[in-house]
Amino acid sequence: MRGPITRLASLDLARCFVAVGRRMSITLAARDLCLTQSAVSRQVHALEEALGVRLLNRGYRSISFTPEGERLFRVADAAVQQIQDAFAALANRPERLPVTVTASIGVTALWLLPRLGDFQRRHPTIGIRLAANNKLLDLQAEGADLAIRYCTARNAPPGSERLFGEAVVPVAHPSLGALDLGSPAAIEGQVLLEFDDPGRPWLQWADWLKAAGPVKPKAILSFNQYDQVIHAALAGQGIALGRLPLVEPMLADGRLVVLPGERQDEPDGYAYWLVRADPIPRPDVGAVIEWITGEARRAGTAP
Repeated sequence: MRGPITRLASLDLARCFVAVGRRMSITLAARDLCLTQSAVSRQVHALEEALGVRLLNRGYRSISFTPEGERLFRVADAAVQQIQDAFAALANRPERLPVTVTASIGVTALWLLPRLGDFQRRHPTIGIRLAANNKLLDLQAEGADLAIRYCTARNAPPGSERLFGEAVVPVAHPSLGALDLGSPAAIEGQVLLEFDDPGRPWLQWADWLKAAGPVKPKAILSFNQYDQVIHAALAGQGIALGRLPLVEPMLADGRLVVLPGERQDEPDGYAYWLVRADPIPRPDVGAVIEWITGEARRAGTAP
């Protein structure tokens, strides 16, 4: 049963007694505590006076426990050791790791980065590490907490959360004017920008040009990263096939405009999915999940 804490003897006295008991030497205990021998002796005497019992038998160059001293040492030594262990665990705890989110280079540059400032304003104490990589990473092996992946529902890892689908439309800088890409003549006078990835044929111009008939554009510039395609479009260097979820902020602020032409929705059933490394994430990862899914909902309802 717990009594009033005011009745507890000074912990400094108990620590000094334990140091003496561990060494069975006042001289060595004084060395451990960085005190003088007389200071250690005074503290042990003070503890004995506070308890009203003798704890040590003092002989010529030797000490031993009294029965009361031995009883107290067993309990106090264990308690001091627990405190030492707790202090060591707290002092050596690892620094809070940032939440690692991996995504393709295009998604990182065009979707995550422009929104990151909003998260930092909401959660200034949570760090985020963005790992941009076009390869599918093993989250556990790479130490990543979350991934945004672009794939079909069949290929999405178990437990993945669908963020939004995809629509592809032609986009360009407003300086190119309101071109109608349904007109072969309009296409022939333009530079077309495309993503050079055979696995993403819907981001290349071959099918669009085939549908327009026998037409030859002024030039086609190919890029191996999708964000480069969009940056070229922002610079007015040509017309790109814009992935609406990724270019929506640029359409909203007028840096890009949608050109009249065919719109392709969710090619081959592809969508963006949020993948978790841990089904039960820690609180800071949970905050990032809530932020990403909230941004995805807003992006999905944007015009």
